[in-house]
Amino acid sequence: MTDDTRAGVPVSIGELARSTGLSVRTIRFYCDEGMLEFQRSGGGHRMFDAATATERLLLVRRLRALGLGLGAITDVLDGRQSIGEAVADESARLDVEFRSLAWRRASLRAVETALPTDRADRLGLLAAAHDGGAVHDALIQFWRRILAPVPRRYIDLWVCWNVPEPPAEPSVDDVVAYAELAALVADPTLNSAVRHQYWRSQPYAIRDGGRLYLDMGNLMKDVVPLVAEGVRPHPGNELDRFVHAHATARGERDSPRFRAQLLHGATDDDFRIHRYWDLTAQLLGPRITVGRAHDWLYNALAHSANA
Repeated sequence: MTDDTRAGVPVSIGELARSTGLSVRTIRFYCDEGMLEFQRSGGGHRMFDAATATERLLLVRRLRALGLGLGAITDVLDGRQSIGEAVADESARLDVEFRSLAWRRASLRAVETALPTDRADRLGLLAAAHDGGAVHDALIQFWRRILAPVPRRYIDLWVCWNVPEPPAEPSVDDVVAYAELAALVADPTLNSAVRHQYWRSQPYAIRDGGRLYLDMGNLMKDVVPLVAEGVRPHPGNELDRFVHAHATARGERDSPRFRAQLLHGATDDDFRIHRYWDLTAQLLGPRITVGRAHDWLYNALAHSANA
């Protein structure tokens, strides 16, 4: 502590500037923002408690050097937030900013590397999906509409497994795939097609959508390993459970007529549905999604009907 910063010794703004290395203009600004207390001398000059003012100004300068905003720094000075909390918040904000910049960089490269004849189309595709977080929200909302009869807590678990989050460090292929997913779910006719795939024909006859969802979820746990191992779709226990779950949900029994009903108007071969799950697999890697498991069951049902 210097002679000018002894506790209780009032100093002028010029003296405070010299002891802290900050400009007089900067100190005035902090005063005007309410970050630094002062009193007026008889001549109307600002006077500061040397020790208190120096300590606060040094803290402000150090936090500013880390990029914290004045609002966060004021919260620290006033005791509404600790230094650790303020730094953690700023770190989280930077994480979001870096992800946004990484997405923009990959999008720019995706346009740059496209063939000249494809560049305009790719630009249009990516412009509609310039924010990975917004696309992720759109995908979640799409599936919430599809699974609407199901309790929200179950839908959230489903989304966690089947909906890819935007990669933190996306490649060109990642942003193009994500943008194409956004374009697919923006098509209202796809919503109808996927609803039919999941709930099959006569969904209005389903008495308990939540029960059907749970039964299908338990079934998927057994179908996923078959898909992962490359087992070809076939009649058997898994298909019987699939039919039984849908029949029970409608108050019916498994029968050739009911199996034909499940195939009526089937949308499982819709190229958009297959494209959606191909793009999802590209982003999720080896994870087996519900979409692929559903496709396995549909093919098992279709092949048994044609046998």
